[in-house]
Amino acid sequence: MNPVSATQTISEPEKQPGSTLAIDLRSDTVTRPSPEMRRAMAEAPVGDDVYGEDPTINKLQARAAEIFGREAAIFVPTGSMGNIVAVKTWTHHGDEVIIEERGHIHQYEMDSITAIAGCMPRTTYVEDGILTWDRIEPLIRPKVYYRAQTALVSLESSHNMAGGTVYPPEVSDEICDRAHDAGLRVHLDGARIFNAAVYLGRSVAEITRKFDSIMFCLSKGLGAPVGSMLVGSREFIEKARVYRKLFGGGMRQVGVLGAAGLIALEKSPARLHEDHANARCLAEALAQLPGIKVDLRKVQTNIVIFDVSGTGRTAAEISAALAKRNVLANPTGKYDIRMLTHCDVDRAAIDRALVEFRALLAA
Repeated sequence: MNPVSATQTISEPEKQPGSTLAIDLRSDTVTRPSPEMRRAMAEAPVGDDVYGEDPTINKLQARAAEIFGREAAIFVPTGSMGNIVAVKTWTHHGDEVIIEERGHIHQYEMDSITAIAGCMPRTTYVEDGILTWDRIEPLIRPKVYYRAQTALVSLESSHNMAGGTVYPPEVSDEICDRAHDAGLRVHLDGARIFNAAVYLGRSVAEITRKFDSIMFCLSKGLGAPVGSMLVGSREFIEKARVYRKLFGGGMRQVGVLGAAGLIALEKSPARLHEDHANARCLAEALAQLPGIKVDLRKVQTNIVIFDVSGTGRTAAEISAALAKRNVLANPTGKYDIRMLTHCDVDRAAIDRALVEFRALLAA
Protein backbone atom coordinates (compact mmCIF):
# COMPACT_ATOMS: atom_id res chain seq x y z
CA MET A 1 0.00 0.00 0.00
CA ASN A 2 1.35 3.44 -0.94
CA PRO A 3 1.91 5.89 1.91
CA VAL A 4 -0.48 8.83 2.20
CA SER A 5 1.03 12.04 0.88
CA ALA A 6 0.69 15.33 2.71
CA THR A 7 -1.73 16.63 0.09
CA GLN A 8 -3.83 13.53 -0.42
CA THR A 9 -7.45 13.67 0.66
CA ILE A 10 -8.27 11.21 3.41
CA SER A 11 -11.81 9.90 3.45
CA GLU A 12 -13.72 7.87 6.01
CA PRO A 13 -12.88 4.17 5.53
CA GLU A 14 -15.58 1.76 4.49
CA LYS A 15 -17.65 0.51 7.37
CA GLN A 16 -17.77 -3.15 8.23
CA PRO A 17 -20.50 -5.20 6.54
CA GLY A 18 -23.81 -4.76 8.30
CA SER A 19 -22.64 -1.83 10.41
CA THR A 20 -23.90 1.00 8.19
CA LEU A 21 -27.27 1.17 9.91
CA ALA A 22 -26.02 0.31 13.39
CA ILE A 23 -26.56 2.93 16.08
CA ASP A 24 -23.75 2.22 18.51
CA LEU A 25 -24.62 3.37 22.02
CA ARG A 26 -22.39 0.87 23.83
CA SER A 27 -19.81 3.52 24.76
CA ASP A 28 -18.22 6.78 23.69
CA THR A 29 -15.07 4.77 22.97
CA VAL A 30 -16.50 3.49 19.67
CA THR A 31 -16.09 6.76 17.75
CA ARG A 32 -14.03 6.99 14.58
CA PRO A 33 -11.37 9.67 14.11
CA SER A 34 -12.52 12.60 12.00
CA PRO A 35 -11.00 13.34 8.58
CA GLU A 36 -9.15 16.25 10.22
CA MET A 37 -7.64 13.88 12.77
CA ARG A 38 -6.60 11.44 10.04
CA ARG A 39 -4.88 14.19 8.08
CA ALA A 40 -3.06 15.39 11.18
CA MET A 41 -1.94 11.84 11.96
CA ALA A 42 -0.57 11.38 8.44
CA GLU A 43 1.33 14.66 8.53
CA ALA A 44 2.51 14.69 12.16
CA PRO A 45 6.17 15.50 12.87
CA VAL A 46 7.50 12.63 14.97
CA GLY A 47 10.53 11.52 16.95
CA ASP A 48 11.44 8.96 19.60
CA ASP A 49 9.30 9.73 22.62
CA VAL A 50 11.35 7.51 24.96
CA TYR A 51 14.14 10.03 24.33
CA GLY A 52 11.63 12.86 24.73
CA GLU A 53 12.10 13.80 21.08
CA ASP A 54 8.61 13.53 19.62
CA PRO A 55 7.60 17.15 18.90
CA THR A 56 3.91 16.37 18.48
CA ILE A 57 3.67 14.53 21.79
CA ASN A 58 5.67 17.24 23.51
CA LYS A 59 3.22 19.81 22.18
CA LEU A 60 0.24 17.71 23.34
CA GLN A 61 1.71 17.28 26.80
CA ALA A 62 2.49 20.98 27.15
CA ARG A 63 -1.00 21.94 26.00
CA ALA A 64 -2.70 19.50 28.38
CA ALA A 65 -0.68 20.87 31.29
CA GLU A 66 -1.59 24.42 30.27
CA ILE A 67 -5.32 23.69 30.01
CA PHE A 68 -5.34 22.12 33.48
CA GLY A 69 -3.10 24.78 34.99
CA ARG A 70 -0.42 22.24 35.91
CA GLU A 71 3.33 22.05 35.54
CA ALA A 72 3.50 18.96 33.36
CA ALA A 73 1.63 16.13 31.64
CA ILE A 74 2.41 12.77 30.08
CA PHE A 75 0.72 10.82 27.29
CA VAL A 76 -0.29 7.22 28.07
CA PRO A 77 -1.88 4.69 25.71
CA THR A 78 -4.90 4.03 27.95
CA GLY A 79 -6.77 5.54 30.85
CA SER A 80 -6.21 2.33 32.81
CA MET A 81 -2.45 2.78 32.45
CA GLY A 82 -2.75 6.40 33.52
CA ASN A 83 -4.64 5.40 36.65
CA ILE A 84 -2.27 2.61 37.68
CA VAL A 85 0.75 4.85 37.04
CA ALA A 86 -0.79 7.45 39.36
CA VAL A 87 -1.62 4.90 42.04
CA LYS A 88 1.89 3.44 41.89
CA THR A 89 3.45 6.90 42.03
CA TRP A 90 1.55 7.89 45.18
CA THR A 91 1.65 4.60 47.12
CA HIS A 92 3.80 1.76 48.43
CA HIS A 93 3.03 -1.96 48.58
CA GLY A 94 0.65 -2.68 51.42
CA ASP A 95 -1.07 0.71 51.33
CA GLU A 96 -4.81 1.15 50.94
CA VAL A 97 -6.70 3.25 48.38
CA ILE A 98 -10.14 4.62 49.25
CA ILE A 99 -12.55 4.47 46.31
CA GLU A 100 -16.28 4.29 45.65
CA GLU A 101 -17.33 0.66 45.20
CA ARG A 102 -18.25 0.99 41.51
CA GLY A 103 -15.23 3.10 40.60
CA HIS A 104 -13.68 2.17 37.27
CA ILE A 105 -10.25 1.87 38.87
CA HIS A 106 -11.67 -0.87 41.11
CA GLN A 107 -14.16 -2.64 38.87
CA TYR A 108 -12.80 -2.50 35.33
CA GLU A 109 -9.03 -2.31 35.46
CA MET A 110 -8.15 -5.94 36.21
CA ASP A 111 -7.56 -5.20 39.90
CA SER A 112 -4.28 -3.59 38.84
CA ILE A 113 -4.01 -1.56 42.04
CA THR A 114 -3.56 -4.90 43.83
CA ALA A 115 -1.84 -6.97 41.14
CA ILE A 116 0.64 -4.27 40.10
CA ALA A 117 0.75 -1.54 42.74
CA GLY A 118 0.37 -3.97 45.63
CA CYS A 119 -2.38 -1.89 47.27
CA MET A 120 -5.74 -2.86 48.67
CA PRO A 121 -8.93 -1.07 47.62
CA ARG A 122 -10.94 0.24 50.58
CA THR A 123 -14.40 0.67 49.13
CA THR A 124 -17.74 2.09 50.14
CA TYR A 125 -21.00 2.28 48.19
CA VAL A 126 -22.75 5.59 47.61
CA GLU A 127 -26.01 5.52 45.66
CA ASP A 128 -25.12 8.38 43.32
CA GLY A 129 -21.41 7.49 43.25
CA ILE A 130 -20.38 10.81 44.81
CA LEU A 131 -18.26 10.39 47.93
CA THR A 132 -18.17 13.02 50.65
CA TRP A 133 -15.60 13.52 53.39
CA ASP A 134 -18.08 12.13 55.94
CA ARG A 135 -18.04 8.83 54.00
CA ILE A 136 -14.26 8.83 53.50
CA GLU A 137 -13.01 9.76 56.97
CA PRO A 138 -14.20 6.56 58.75
CA LEU A 139 -12.30 4.49 56.17
CA ILE A 140 -8.92 6.02 56.98
CA ARG A 141 -6.76 3.58 58.90
CA PRO A 142 -5.32 4.64 62.27
CA LYS A 143 -1.60 5.39 62.38
CA VAL A 144 -0.59 2.07 63.93
CA TYR A 145 2.48 0.24 62.63
CA TYR A 146 0.75 -3.16 62.42
CA ARG A 147 -2.20 -1.86 60.35
CA ALA A 148 -2.27 -1.24 56.62
CA GLN A 149 -2.02 2.49 55.97
CA THR A 150 -4.28 4.66 53.86
CA ALA A 151 -2.24 6.51 51.26
CA LEU A 152 -4.62 7.66 48.54
CA VAL A 153 -8.19 8.69 47.84
CA SER A 154 -9.40 8.19 44.26
CA LEU A 155 -12.50 9.95 42.93
CA GLU A 156 -14.20 9.55 39.54
CA SER A 157 -15.97 12.37 37.70
CA SER A 158 -18.10 11.89 35.79
CA HIS A 159 -18.83 8.59 37.54
CA ASN A 160 -19.32 5.98 34.84
CA MET A 161 -21.32 3.27 36.60
CA ALA A 162 -23.33 5.71 38.69
CA GLY A 163 -24.79 7.02 35.43
CA GLY A 164 -22.43 9.87 34.63
CA THR A 165 -22.87 11.82 37.84
CA VAL A 166 -20.54 14.75 38.50
CA TYR A 167 -18.72 15.86 41.65
CA PRO A 168 -19.81 19.32 42.80
CA PRO A 169 -16.56 21.33 43.12
CA GLU A 170 -17.29 22.24 46.73
CA VAL A 171 -17.49 18.51 47.57
CA SER A 172 -14.28 17.51 45.81
CA ASP A 173 -12.47 20.59 47.12
CA GLU A 174 -13.38 19.69 50.70
CA ILE A 175 -12.23 16.10 50.17
CA CYS A 176 -8.89 17.31 48.83
CA ASP A 177 -8.41 19.82 51.66
CA ARG A 178 -9.29 17.35 54.41
CA ALA A 179 -7.29 14.53 52.80
CA HIS A 180 -4.23 16.75 52.54
CA ASP A 181 -4.62 17.70 56.20
CA ALA A 182 -4.59 13.97 56.96
CA GLY A 183 -1.43 13.43 54.89
CA LEU A 184 -3.22 11.72 51.99
CA ARG A 185 -3.00 12.30 48.25
CA VAL A 186 -6.08 12.56 46.03
CA HIS A 187 -6.18 11.26 42.45
CA LEU A 188 -8.97 11.99 39.98
CA ASP A 189 -10.04 9.40 37.45
CA GLY A 190 -11.26 12.11 35.12
CA ALA A 191 -11.76 9.92 32.06
CA ARG A 192 -14.73 12.15 31.18
CA ILE A 193 -13.73 15.28 33.10
CA PHE A 194 -14.52 17.52 30.13
CA ASN A 195 -18.10 16.22 30.22
CA ALA A 196 -18.17 17.09 33.92
CA ALA A 197 -16.84 20.58 33.20
CA VAL A 198 -19.48 21.20 30.54
CA TYR A 199 -22.21 20.08 32.94
CA LEU A 200 -20.90 22.41 35.64
CA GLY A 201 -20.25 25.29 33.25
CA ARG A 202 -16.72 25.69 34.62
CA SER A 203 -13.21 25.02 33.31
CA VAL A 204 -11.42 21.74 33.92
CA ALA A 205 -8.62 23.69 35.60
CA GLU A 206 -11.03 25.22 38.08
CA ILE A 207 -12.83 22.03 39.07
CA THR A 208 -9.64 19.94 39.41
CA ARG A 209 -7.31 22.52 40.96
CA LYS A 210 -6.92 20.78 44.33
CA PHE A 211 -6.31 17.23 43.09
CA ASP A 212 -2.76 15.92 43.25
CA SER A 213 -3.09 14.17 39.88
CA ILE A 214 -5.66 13.88 37.12
CA MET A 215 -6.10 11.31 34.37
CA PHE A 216 -8.34 12.15 31.43
CA CYS A 217 -9.13 10.31 28.22
CA LEU A 218 -8.72 11.63 24.71
CA SER A 219 -10.44 8.54 23.31
CA LYS A 220 -13.90 8.87 24.89
CA GLY A 221 -16.07 11.94 24.46
CA LEU A 222 -13.23 13.88 22.86
CA GLY A 223 -13.24 11.42 19.96
CA ALA A 224 -9.54 10.62 19.46
CA PRO A 225 -8.76 7.04 18.41
CA VAL A 226 -6.21 6.28 21.15
CA GLY A 227 -4.73 7.78 24.27
CA SER A 228 -5.11 9.41 27.66
CA MET A 229 -3.21 12.03 29.63
CA LEU A 230 -1.89 12.23 33.17
CA VAL A 231 -1.32 15.72 34.57
CA GLY A 232 0.21 17.03 37.77
CA SER A 233 3.34 18.59 39.18
CA ARG A 234 6.65 18.29 37.34
CA GLU A 235 8.01 16.05 40.08
CA PHE A 236 4.97 13.77 39.87
CA ILE A 237 5.20 13.49 36.08
CA GLU A 238 8.92 12.73 36.19
CA LYS A 239 8.23 9.80 38.51
CA ALA A 240 5.18 8.78 36.47
CA ARG A 241 7.39 8.56 33.37
CA VAL A 242 9.48 5.91 35.13
CA TYR A 243 6.41 3.81 35.93
CA ARG A 244 4.96 4.27 32.45
CA LYS A 245 8.13 2.72 31.08
CA LEU A 246 8.06 -0.05 33.69
CA PHE A 247 4.51 -0.96 32.69
CA GLY A 248 5.37 -1.14 28.99
CA GLY A 249 4.17 2.30 28.03
CA GLY A 250 7.40 3.64 26.57
CA MET A 251 6.48 4.50 22.98
CA ARG A 252 8.51 5.63 20.00
CA GLN A 253 7.12 7.76 17.13
CA VAL A 254 3.85 8.16 18.96
CA GLY A 255 3.16 11.61 17.54
CA VAL A 256 0.98 9.92 14.93
CA LEU A 257 -1.47 9.33 17.78
CA GLY A 258 -0.75 12.55 19.61
CA ALA A 259 -1.74 14.56 16.54
CA ALA A 260 -5.30 13.29 16.77
CA GLY A 261 -5.23 13.91 20.50
CA LEU A 262 -4.31 17.56 19.97
CA ILE A 263 -7.32 18.11 17.74
CA ALA A 264 -9.54 16.29 20.22
CA LEU A 265 -8.24 18.41 23.08
CA GLU A 266 -8.63 21.73 21.28
CA LYS A 267 -11.92 21.24 19.43
CA SER A 268 -14.05 18.49 20.98
CA PRO A 269 -14.98 20.04 24.34
CA ALA A 270 -16.98 22.73 22.53
CA ARG A 271 -19.47 20.18 21.21
CA LEU A 272 -19.95 17.96 24.28
CA HIS A 273 -23.13 19.81 25.19
CA GLU A 274 -24.71 18.19 22.13
CA ASP A 275 -24.01 14.73 23.56
CA HIS A 276 -25.53 15.79 26.87
CA ALA A 277 -28.66 17.09 25.17
CA ASN A 278 -28.98 13.86 23.19
CA ALA A 279 -28.58 11.81 26.37
CA ARG A 280 -31.28 13.84 28.09
CA CYS A 281 -33.60 13.37 25.10
CA LEU A 282 -32.90 9.64 25.12
CA ALA A 283 -33.42 9.29 28.87
CA GLU A 284 -36.69 11.21 28.93
CA ALA A 285 -38.07 9.13 26.06
CA LEU A 286 -36.96 5.85 27.65
CA ALA A 287 -38.63 6.86 30.90
CA GLN A 288 -41.96 6.92 29.05
CA LEU A 289 -41.65 3.35 27.76
CA PRO A 290 -43.54 0.53 29.51
CA GLY A 291 -41.41 -1.47 31.91
CA ILE A 292 -38.46 0.96 31.77
CA LYS A 293 -37.20 2.94 34.78
CA VAL A 294 -34.74 5.84 34.47
CA ASP A 295 -33.50 8.01 37.31
CA LEU A 296 -33.44 11.31 35.44
CA ARG A 297 -31.62 13.03 38.31
CA LYS A 298 -28.50 11.05 37.41
CA VAL A 299 -28.57 11.93 33.71
CA GLN A 300 -26.15 14.82 33.96
CA THR A 301 -23.75 14.13 31.11
CA ASN A 302 -23.70 11.63 28.22
CA ILE A 303 -24.48 8.41 30.12
CA VAL A 304 -27.91 6.85 30.53
CA ILE A 305 -28.39 3.75 32.72
CA PHE A 306 -31.90 2.32 32.92
CA ASP A 307 -33.74 -0.60 34.53
CA VAL A 308 -35.65 -3.03 32.28
CA SER A 309 -36.97 -5.37 34.99
CA GLY A 310 -40.53 -4.21 34.32
CA THR A 311 -40.41 -5.68 30.83
CA GLY A 312 -40.14 -9.22 32.16
CA ARG A 313 -36.85 -9.66 30.33
CA THR A 314 -33.24 -9.36 31.41
CA ALA A 315 -30.85 -6.67 30.25
CA ALA A 316 -28.90 -9.25 28.23
CA GLU A 317 -32.09 -10.37 26.46
CA ILE A 318 -33.15 -6.80 25.68
CA SER A 319 -29.66 -5.87 24.46
CA ALA A 320 -29.50 -8.93 22.19
CA ALA A 321 -32.91 -8.11 20.74
CA LEU A 322 -31.90 -4.48 20.16
CA ALA A 323 -28.72 -5.61 18.39
CA LYS A 324 -30.86 -7.51 15.88
CA ARG A 325 -32.50 -4.16 15.17
CA ASN A 326 -29.09 -2.47 14.68
CA VAL A 327 -29.12 -0.69 18.04
CA LEU A 328 -26.13 -1.56 20.21
CA ALA A 329 -26.15 -1.21 23.99
CA ASN A 330 -24.40 -2.87 26.93
CA PRO A 331 -26.03 -4.65 29.87
CA THR A 332 -24.38 -3.57 33.12
CA GLY A 333 -26.35 -5.80 35.46
CA LYS A 334 -29.10 -8.37 35.34
CA TYR A 335 -31.70 -5.70 34.65
CA ASP A 336 -29.61 -2.61 33.89
CA ILE A 337 -28.58 -1.33 30.46
CA ARG A 338 -26.15 1.50 29.76
CA MET A 339 -26.28 3.76 26.69
CA LEU A 340 -23.80 6.54 25.90
CA THR A 341 -24.15 9.37 23.42
CA HIS A 342 -21.13 10.63 21.47
CA CYS A 343 -20.03 12.50 18.35
CA ASP A 344 -20.98 9.65 16.00
CA VAL A 345 -24.61 9.57 17.20
CA ASP A 346 -26.76 12.57 16.29
CA ARG A 347 -30.34 13.36 17.29
CA ALA A 348 -31.72 11.57 14.23
CA ALA A 349 -29.89 8.40 15.30
CA ILE A 350 -31.34 8.72 18.80
CA ASP A 351 -34.81 9.00 17.30
CA ARG A 352 -34.25 5.89 15.18
CA ALA A 353 -32.98 3.97 18.20
CA LEU A 354 -36.12 4.90 20.12
CA VAL A 355 -38.33 3.78 17.24
CA GLU A 356 -36.64 0.37 17.30
CA PHE A 357 -36.89 0.14 21.09
CA ARG A 358 -40.60 0.92 21.03
CA ALA A 359 -41.14 -1.66 18.30
CA LEU A 360 -39.22 -4.26 20.31
CA LEU A 361 -41.31 -3.69 23.42
CA ALA A 362 -44.52 -3.74 21.40
CA ALA A 363 -43.53 -7.05 19.83
